Amino acid sequence: MLYLLVELGRKAGKAAVCVIVLSFPVACSMGNGTSRLYSALAKTLNSSTASQHPEYLVSPDPEHLEPIDPKELLEECRAVLHTRPPRFQRDFVDLRTDCPSSHPPIRVMQWNILAQALGEGKDNFVQCPVEALKWEERKCLILEEILAYQPDILCLQEVDHYFDTFQPLLSRLGYQGTFFPKPWSPCLDVEHNNGPDGCALFFLQNRFKLVNSANIRLTAMTLKTNQVAIAQTLECKESGRQFCIAVTHLKARTGWERFRSAQGCDLLQNLQNITQGAKIPLIVCGDFNAEPTEEVYKHFASSSLNLNSAYKLLSADGQSEPPYTTWKIRTSGECRHTLDYIWYSKHALSVKSALDLLTEEQIGPNRLPSFNYPSDHLSLVCDFSFNEEPDGLL
Repeated sequence: MLYLLVELGRKAGKAAVCVIVLSFPVACSMGNGTSRLYSALAKTLNSSTASQHPEYLVSPDPEHLEPIDPKELLEECRAVLHTRPPRFQRDFVDLRTDCPSSHPPIRVMQWNILAQALGEGKDNFVQCPVEALKWEERKCLILEEILAYQPDILCLQEVDHYFDTFQPLLSRLGYQGTFFPKPWSPCLDVEHNNGPDGCALFFLQNRFKLVNSANIRLTAMTLKTNQVAIAQTLECKESGRQFCIAVTHLKARTGWERFRSAQGCDLLQNLQNITQGAKIPLIVCGDFNAEPTEEVYKHFASSSLNLNSAYKLLSADGQSEPPYTTWKIRTSGECRHTLDYIWYSKHALSVKSALDLLTEEQIGPNRLPSFNYPSDHLSLVCDFSFNEEPDGLL
């Protein structure tokens, strides 16, 4: 028997909880018979109200909770998802160069997970069954994806369940997290929302030490915008090497190309300062809402920060982005675009491997999201190593 926390809403400004009991056969062992996944949520319900307050931009030290075994948590997620189709297999493509490394690679995951309020209330995924978007199961699909690839660093966009789901659970897996909500999140326009969405950045505390952190509200033509970024300088505990990791989510929709370009220039200038003029290696993850033909992409590709896009390395010539990172059907029609990127300092870092994308056959005719996959964007995952002797400027 598995106890599930199935609804977390807001009534009269307070968290409301409904708990039901489901009974079904579970093939895998559930440990001592209790659901540690949902007991973790139950212990941290009060923190969900923090998302309503903009002063909670960096999560406070979590209440001391017993660590969770990732394998056990993954088993629990799969038990909850037992009626859904299994995850599709995605393979890592080996991109190793001749540059040896004496330290374990750094696995970075970039993912727009789809804000729950937008998925149910605004995005109009006309081919996606409503049942596929139910949070009590969709959150387990998201967690399953994260747990399957075990990133050292996790960069997320459209996070609107940070304080009641991701922060309490990921902290018990050893991650330290930071959340920066959009000032005027569209989630707040949706009835029964869970607070604003924003960017979140998590890193494993046993691998990295936080050196400094900056929450950046992006500007465009000197005006503050609704888009944000987080940039953190981390130090690898194994090697002592420092690098900067940044996550962002730029303005969406056709007609806003110049706006995105200005936001990108502002972010690059901020990163120029944070990396001390490119002296500190850099990784930038984000949903840029921009195809490679847009100016903002060209700004990053030609920046003095000497960045390369990691997923270009999957192409035959090493110069072409994937054909899509998001694929959905809305009332306005089918949308298939390349919008998500992992940029890195090409002289200081090497990409050892990258997770291949889902094929069109795997995605299926109804596209994303679906019962198989929780977001309209695919996750991107890369393994990075420091070059032992950086060739020239970073």
